[in-house]
Amino acid sequence: MKINVEIECTPEEARRAMGLPDLAPVHERYVQLMVQAVEKQATPEAFEALVRNWAPMGEAGMNFWRTMFESGSKTGG
Repeated sequence: MKINVEIECTPEEARRAMGLPDLAPVHERYVQLMVQAVEKQATPEAFEALVRNWAPMGEAGMNFWRTMFESGSKTGG
């Protein structure tokens, strides 16, 4: 037996239904800090170092997200 359930809701409604916290203020602050850092140190090398320091698990975390996004963008056939 196979049952499919489709639910139409916004990401905000889904987050609340699953009991997940609202991280919008954290995201806004993170972006604000990144903008400030880029304005102070506008070189690409400085920005890369900044992102590597802020990223969870450093290089391993960045590779995890890159792999996940790449696999998600491939079409299944």
